[in-house]
Amino acid sequence: MYREQIEAYIDGKKDEMLTDLQTLVRIDSQRGTPEEGMPFGEGPARVLKEASALMEKAGLTVTNYDNYVVTGDFGPGEKALDILAHLDVVPVTKDWTVTQPFEPLIRDGRIYGRGTADDKGPAVAALYAIRAVRELGLPIKHSVRLILGSDEECGSSDLEYYYTKEKEAPYSFTPDADFPLINLEKARLAKSFSAELDKTAERPAVILLEGGDKVNVVPAKARAVAAGLGIAAGAEAAARIQEKTGVAFTLTETEDGNLEIRTKGTAAHGSTPELGSNALTALLEMLCTLPLADCKGARIIHALAGLFPHGDTRGEAFGVAMKDDKSGALSMNLGILKMDTDRIYGEYDVRAPLCASDENLTEVVRAALKKAGLTMEEGNMKPAHYVPEDSFFVKTLLDTYEEYFGKKGKPLFTGGGTYVHELERGVAFGCMTEEVDNHMHGDDEFMEIDMLLRSAKIFADAIVRLCS
Repeated sequence: MYREQIEAYIDGKKDEMLTDLQTLVRIDSQRGTPEEGMPFGEGPARVLKEASALMEKAGLTVTNYDNYVVTGDFGPGEKALDILAHLDVVPVTKDWTVTQPFEPLIRDGRIYGRGTADDKGPAVAALYAIRAVRELGLPIKHSVRLILGSDEECGSSDLEYYYTKEKEAPYSFTPDADFPLINLEKARLAKSFSAELDKTAERPAVILLEGGDKVNVVPAKARAVAAGLGIAAGAEAAARIQEKTGVAFTLTETEDGNLEIRTKGTAAHGSTPELGSNALTALLEMLCTLPLADCKGARIIHALAGLFPHGDTRGEAFGVAMKDDKSGALSMNLGILKMDTDRIYGEYDVRAPLCASDENLTEVVRAALKKAGLTMEEGNMKPAHYVPEDSFFVKTLLDTYEEYFGKKGKPLFTGGGTYVHELERGVAFGCMTEEVDNHMHGDDEFMEIDMLLRSAKIFADAIVRLCS
């Protein structure tokens, strides 16, 4: 609509945008220890303070919601649009090679540093989009609000607090995913299960089993100890299963003369378990080949191996495999399993399509676990989030995408959850594309500078279209 003006403005602000982004990236805003007035610790509170100063400099009306979120408003009339971004970041390692996580570096058309892609870069793009509308005097009849949170990576309790104070806008988007647009987020069923075990002196027996730290991650490592067995008892099966699954097995003997088995697979996000190789499920398969004594623990191990066979990431063994045209297939991940001589405990993670319900998913899984001797945590699945593709909102954002990318846009779905999952009219819109791996959540995270600028232009255009 005002493309030439918007492009000239954003291109002219390139250096200033990068300076502001570097300012935010230099702040280590990982969640810390809560303190008075700082619900997520010193780092998140400090980055909100810096972002407030940037919004004030941009001429926005700034409000701090008790250091959970800060907002910046611009425009006349009632609010039409919320743009939600977050300034907290995930943990870092010492394995960065281009620069250090909180020492932003510009090189070869990219800006490196923790948060450049997730989500400080997109936040800056949104801020400069609002600046463009304001400083160019582009005509809008309704106001826009930039909401910057500080706890997205650890559960979004920042937004939960904010929405006890404010209402959802008629339209909301978060620049924390992929272009063209994500309008559908799958349902989620993530529950624990457990059973008390009978203390028994029968041997051979598994006396320890452990793997996984987070339910939404495919376990890359697992370990078990079987008393009353030596290496020879499992060597052949380990070699065979390693060849079959690609999961590496290491067998050793403990000081007590027991068999210790370690497995190493490939990690992946719990929403895409097919991209990994689960070290736990391979270990369960191998344990079932051992001549274990008949006891409750052994029976449960066999049952779990049957319910979570290695490579079954669709819930077929549970009888819950399903899919639909809009949201694809169900995925299932055994994320955590821990067992000693007293108790077994595990957690699984399901991302389910629109056709899933508590009747055809939750209760089916519960019944299968009960049959295996396990009690599942109470509660229902978290429903899917969906904004129809034929809505004015989605169609408008896709029109804007097509204007600046020069190609047709189609709504996407995701198994993960975004910052707007709980909002009735929220979608994810930018700032990445599937063609570029920004190393989000990984070492050497970066944002392509051209994408940063293009995103700001797209957001400015969308603001005018939605607020006019």
